[in-house]
Amino acid sequence: MPEQVITIGHKEFTVACQTGEEPYLIAAAEMLDVEARTLLNQIGRVPAERMLLMAGLMLADKTAEAEDKVKAAEEEIASLRDEIARLHARPVPEPRRVEVPVIPADVTDALTELAARAESVADEMEARAQS
Repeated sequence: MPEQVITIGHKEFTVACQTGEEPYLIAAAEMLDVEARTLLNQIGRVPAERMLLMAGLMLADKTAEAEDKVKAAEEEIASLRDEIARLHARPVPEPRRVEVPVIPADVTDALTELAARAESVADEMEARAQS
């Protein structure tokens, strides 16, 4: 078993771990060290046992909060998956018939004639205005 020297709250400890687990041990020790240094900055000198206990409790509190958030997220994911499954299971709606009113040809012709007359009158007014 390899031994790893870690520092927590300005104190060095030698810890044994399984081969290949050194990076995980170092990461965990760094997390504990952050909490221990926070304590030391707030309180000052603290016995090692008390510092480790309090730092461990602070990490446990953060872990519990993270677990609560994960649980809430998992519940929301399950709810959303249920909703998706419910929507997929829903029968396909029948196509709706949309009726578009048809404008009679004589009305279209009359409107075209009116537009042409309006353009003619506009052209005539323009010609008078220019002269």
